Amino acid sequence: MLRGVLAGVIGAVALVLAGAAAAQPSKAQTLSAMKTATTFMVEKVATNGGYVWSYTPDMKRRWGELEAKPSMIWVQPPGTATMGHVFLDAFHATGDEYYYRAAEQAAEALIWGQHPSGGWHYMIDFGGEASLKDWYATYGKNAWRMEEFQHHWGNATFDDAGTSEAMQFLLRLYVEKRDPKWRPALEKAIGFVLASQYPVGGWPQRYPLQHEFVHHGNPDYTSYITFNDDVAGENIKFLVMVYQVLSDARALEAVNRAMGSFLVTQQGQPQPAWGLQHTPDDLKPAGARTYEPKAFATHTTANNVAQLMNFYELTGETKYLARVGEALDWLDKVKLATPTADGRTHPTFIEIGTDRPLYVHRRGSNVENGEYYADYSPERTLAHYGAYRKIDVTKLRARYEKLKASDPAAVTKDSPLKAKNQVPLPRYFATRDLETSDLNLKVQAGKAVDGAQAQKLVAGLNREGYWPTPLVATSHPYTGAAPPKTPDGDYATTHVGDLTDTSPYPTDKPVIGISTGTYIQNMTTLIDWLDRAK
Repeated sequence: MLRGVLAGVIGAVALVLAGAAAAQPSKAQTLSAMKTATTFMVEKVATNGGYVWSYTPDMKRRWGELEAKPSMIWVQPPGTATMGHVFLDAFHATGDEYYYRAAEQAAEALIWGQHPSGGWHYMIDFGGEASLKDWYATYGKNAWRMEEFQHHWGNATFDDAGTSEAMQFLLRLYVEKRDPKWRPALEKAIGFVLASQYPVGGWPQRYPLQHEFVHHGNPDYTSYITFNDDVAGENIKFLVMVYQVLSDARALEAVNRAMGSFLVTQQGQPQPAWGLQHTPDDLKPAGARTYEPKAFATHTTANNVAQLMNFYELTGETKYLARVGEALDWLDKVKLATPTADGRTHPTFIEIGTDRPLYVHRRGSNVENGEYYADYSPERTLAHYGAYRKIDVTKLRARYEKLKASDPAAVTKDSPLKAKNQVPLPRYFATRDLETSDLNLKVQAGKAVDGAQAQKLVAGLNREGYWPTPLVATSHPYTGAAPPKTPDGDYATTHVGDLTDTSPYPTDKPVIGISTGTYIQNMTTLIDWLDRAK
């Protein structure tokens, strides 16, 4: 009797273990899925080694942040450099030289489109300058809410981490095997960051400086010292990497000046905060796009506070903590009386001089008849630009208090700025500290991977070799029709205007297509699974 019971238990356990084993992929299955997906992207999707964000299955339409031409690739993440990072990650995880060659192809595409100054634009057009100008005159010019695409400056941009990520990728590729063929482009990129830095330490949004795009009665904002989209933070990160792996003293000097720019641009009491941009002459907050008024920005202030604490951890210098408490007190002062339904705690913009929230609205239907404006009403705010932000001041304050009580020597013991020898770069990059959403999915970095999740990805590849993704972001195709001078409807709270507006918008009828962001996230998950299964 007992033997029968034991036999039954052992049999049941064996079935459970067999089921558990079946619920997770083997190493061979994982490697095969990764190779299949990568081969499809490299050999079927890439344009001269580069990528945009998403594609219809027939490749007749493709998008970066806006619809792209077939001759174009995207630099702005999650674009070509992000893909290069994934390929290097996969090379590290597998040792397969195929991934290294794919990374080289991505680098070659980026170098082809590197601006003579050393930086990058949002995209690269292999069709040449005439093709790029045509895109600006059609798709770019008619994207109502995408004002950064309405004019072709002809220079490079730090916006949205495109140049920063491309530079980081080239540095990482060079360090991988110390192949000298990558060094000239890398040196150009380093030179670009150094040359574009203002004496006070900050960076403009675009460089070489241009002042030509006076629009909607506003000056060209691209020469202003820019904190929006963490321009300064991304450049500091790159320069720290340069210093830690190349021991380049120029980078250290630039990092110190850059960290100081956060101190000198923080405004005095009673509003010890920052704006999205600051004018380089008087260091005061400035406006940018017409839906980014001259105001203090709560999310930028919170990010800059976090950066100041990062700088203390890099250097041990207490000057970076000196006014953090003031900024945190101000954030507490201007928070909403009651958080929004989705947990947002602060208005995005705060009026200079009054601490009153500013809310941005729009009227019209396209680039011809539309306009943005700010007032004090929280009603009918923009759909495409958040009126509120979620800021955890309590968490920031706890970190601040901990750092205030810390020993600077202990805090900086692992700082790359204090190391006596060169410090290796991290083994993996993609999605660890990068924005990988291509508007069709949410970033899911930081979650522990399990066997069931990995198995789902291995099984989820279609016959063509990609992970089918609903392309929830789409846009009206450019048709050549002139934007109507009179609005044909109410677009105050929509992502897109009338049929002549080429801005991206979410659709409730997505086609199933190819997503670069999906590939990046799924590859990262499988790489994590390989590491865990070792």
